[in-house]
Amino acid sequence: MKIVFGFFSATFFLVILSLFSTPLSQQTKSLTVTKLDSCYFDSKKLYGRIQLVEYKNEADITVKIVNSFPDLKVQFVEGFADDCGEWEIVEHNGDLKVYITESFPDIKIKVVNSFPGIP
Repeated sequence: MKIVFGFFSATFFLVILSLFSTPLSQQTKSLTVTKLDSCYFDSKKLYGRIQLVEYKNEADITVKIVNSFPDLKVQFVEGFADDCGEWEIVEHNGDLKVYITESFPDIKIKVVNSFPGIP
């Protein structure tokens, strides 16, 4: 009886240990859905002055440009980017720094000429 109890105790201990040994960010990352319900991603607004950066580690968000099933429709504007999905591209001091990637993006965008925002 002591052997069976010891086996179950050891198994329980290993399961608990494996749960706490995995960082919380990795545990919740698999549960994250990229569906946007507002025009924010990680408390960063997805409109305004956008600065495109050359390196991923400089970016606030990574995006992939797609033709179908986007998370956000983006319209490039010359000024007054006040609505969801309106991006004014700037060289310096952007509200949001964006890195364009082909793999593992934070969100997918589609470039449009009218009606930007969440599809």
